[in-house]
Amino acid sequence: MPTIFSRIIDREIPAHFVYEDDRCVAFLSINPLRPGHTLVVPRIEVDHWLDLGPDEWQHLTRVSQRLGAALQEAYDPVKVGMMLAGLEVPHVHVHLVPMWEVHDLDFANAEDDPGEEALAAAADKVRRAIAALH
Repeated sequence: MPTIFSRIIDREIPAHFVYEDDRCVAFLSINPLRPGHTLVVPRIEVDHWLDLGPDEWQHLTRVSQRLGAALQEAYDPVKVGMMLAGLEVPHVHVHLVPMWEVHDLDFANAEDDPGEEALAAAADKVRRAIAALH
């Protein structure tokens, strides 16, 4: 059975995409830790990042770095945090989170319902920052 991320990638479930190529996609978290919280997900369905091939892992981290630079530009945080957790969905994904303090990476602080307008505005802001950097 496909993961929720595979269903998002296949457009069966809506998401606020900010980036995609032939190997991965990036979309906003529906439960963001901070505005702009982006998930970078390989198109191939692999549960654990240790099981990714070196090329897939390198591509995922290169894309994450580019998108992290866009988040830095868009939100001007102290840093953009990058985190692998992977317990909530059995499909590798990188969390990119604009952060001002370490507790900005605490999932206990995730927003339950940021609202469609807020997510759409954040996605637009991130897309504009990506375009400005490339």
